[in-house]
Amino acid sequence: MTPLAHKITQLIEQAGPLRISDYFALCLGDPDHGYYQNKEPFGRSGDFITAPEVSQLFGEMIGVWLVHAWQAQGSPSPVRIAEIGPGRGTLMSDALRVIARLAPELEAAASIHMIETSKRLRNVQRQTLVQIKERVTWHSTIEEIPEGFTLVVANELFDAVPIRQFAKTSEGFRERMVGLDDDGALAFGLGPGGFDTSLLPVDEARVPIGEIFELSPARSAIMQAVAGKILRDGGSALVIDYGHLVTGFGDTLQAVYRHDYDPPLARPGEADLTSHVDFQALAEAAQAAGAFVHRPVSQGEFLVGLGLVERAGALGAGRDALTQATIRDAVNRLAGEGEGRMGALFKVLAISGSPVKIAPFDSHVA
Repeated sequence: MTPLAHKITQLIEQAGPLRISDYFALCLGDPDHGYYQNKEPFGRSGDFITAPEVSQLFGEMIGVWLVHAWQAQGSPSPVRIAEIGPGRGTLMSDALRVIARLAPELEAAASIHMIETSKRLRNVQRQTLVQIKERVTWHSTIEEIPEGFTLVVANELFDAVPIRQFAKTSEGFRERMVGLDDDGALAFGLGPGGFDTSLLPVDEARVPIGEIFELSPARSAIMQAVAGKILRDGGSALVIDYGHLVTGFGDTLQAVYRHDYDPPLARPGEADLTSHVDFQALAEAAQAAGAFVHRPVSQGEFLVGLGLVERAGALGAGRDALTQATIRDAVNRLAGEGEGRMGALFKVLAISGSPVKIAPFDSHVA
């Protein structure tokens, strides 16, 4: 039993079963034993590799998009460039290098804002961005960013935001909980009925018994906060994560430990806990706040539309065969389809403070 499992067991013994969202939040954010407080999750020595760690090409394409978004909205100055959940700072470093080359006036006008709650990760980000440290400010929430035109990036953020789960039974929907089995081990169960089913945007009568529906009020709240910021001050936000474009059913709660899937209750605090992101719910939250929502696309379409293939060719020109093969592999992993590739599984959503065309989301619009 991990230290956090012991703590959670005591909580359940004292107060009863936990909602999935509460268990999720404890696993990642417990101040003493939470995964992001103590573990090094990123890279080959961690538990998973994010897109910026696959290749510099990913962050460079984000930089290209930021230039597009800025230019499409009149090239205002000053500019706040913000990243929520910035990992090691790799994405921001790669994006800024491209921005300096493509739009030096944007690079000169921009202040950099990192929304990060982990002290350990803030220190890692400071090392990555040491060359521009005087221009970077760290915040705990997006509301702390100063007023002004703002461009926001959130890559693999929302999958780590807690969800609630509801299971359809013969007696209607009941919330899925984490409790204890007869041996005192953590186990999934169902809470009592009688909660307000209007929380669920589905027709209960049409849902087959056994289906699980996932809901994340916390994700919607974050999206509405981002939308509120860009509505007040102008700007755009880019969200990239793995998930589905249309709301559906299914149990997507999963743990990742040392680059492999792990039972979600097996080692709380020592494995990463995530779930698939409902992009339709995010879009609806942004629209409810008044933001303009661009056509959502797959990561493959997004990256190729921004010039990933052309940039990869330029990066590999004149290089040795091994380097060129490595670049091709990175392109396939970032934009390709199939097992181990991110192009179809990952989706991309952009929102803006006002209706505006930004490539590649609106390239098809006349």
